[in-house]
Amino acid sequence: MSSLDTAALRDWLSRQFPDDGGADAELTCEPISGGQSNPTYFVTWGPRRLVLRRKPAGAILPGAHAIEREFRVLRALEDTNVPVPRALMLEEDAWVLGTPFYVMERLDGRVFSDCALPGLSAEDRRAMYLSMAETLARLHAVRPDAVGLSDYGRPGGYFERQLKRWSAQYADSPGPRIPALDQMVDWLPANMPADDGAVSIAHGDFRLGNMMFHPTEPRVIAVLDWELSTLGHPLADLGFCVMPWQTAPDEYGGILGLDRAALGIPTRAEFVAHYHAHARPTADLTRFHLAFALFRFAVIFVGIADRAGAGNAASDEAAELGPLAERFAIRAVEAAGLDPTHEADPSR
Repeated sequence: MSSLDTAALRDWLSRQFPDDGGADAELTCEPISGGQSNPTYFVTWGPRRLVLRRKPAGAILPGAHAIEREFRVLRALEDTNVPVPRALMLEEDAWVLGTPFYVMERLDGRVFSDCALPGLSAEDRRAMYLSMAETLARLHAVRPDAVGLSDYGRPGGYFERQLKRWSAQYADSPGPRIPALDQMVDWLPANMPADDGAVSIAHGDFRLGNMMFHPTEPRVIAVLDWELSTLGHPLADLGFCVMPWQTAPDEYGGILGLDRAALGIPTRAEFVAHYHAHARPTADLTRFHLAFALFRFAVIFVGIADRAGAGNAASDEAAELGPLAERFAIRAVEAAGLDPTHEADPSR
């Protein structure tokens, strides 16, 4: 992760928050490790505790790392019952820090990368998973037009557009072909359900690692990392959110193969039922939605590997995470009910 120009940041902060001590206020910046998208930092400016997110340096795909969209959706959800950090300032002038960025309030809470939630009680684990399901249902209940987001994406045809987008991103990758991904590129369009017209604000990366929980209570206090948000189908978020039940602990912290009952983690069916109990009427989750979520995450890992190869990754872990593309592609094939050893059509 590239360092911040603290002199430039100090000047910017003194202009944006002149009542916080001006140019003489104490400034500290601490990079937050683990993120694979937009470089993120804890910033303390006098009495103000902030989080700064910026676009990565170097060449990026068109529309990727859209911190402007993150800022917009955070502002839009500020007065809803969806818990989000308060977005404070957006700076679109790349001359300030080299890339556009925004700052938001820093909350005190817990973030977990391991979906087994080690060190917690079984009761808290269950409550935290159910809180996550309720939070997703609350997000999908927000009417986009009621919060000024009616133009945040194109309504309808979501899965068709997403398949084109992620298939094209995979096709454009300079990395090696992955047979299981090639297989899903064929299977998903052929098994896509008819568009039922359901439209919601879709987070795009709704998973436990992007939840902040209360410091001591088992409830979500903030949903983080809105980079991939858009108007989309609610089942895309739900399918993505249940991936840990289909992936192993060494596959980005999944829970497949663990004694989930002993851990207090609800079954996938219980989680989905809890979501439906709190959501607007929504169609059932199918093999397609599960396979699509895993396929999409696999392509995201392809992009991480590509950025690592180009030296533009936001985390030193990117080179290690890249190989997960094939693992998640195989999980997608399994979710589709297919033979993961099947080779793609050699004529492709």
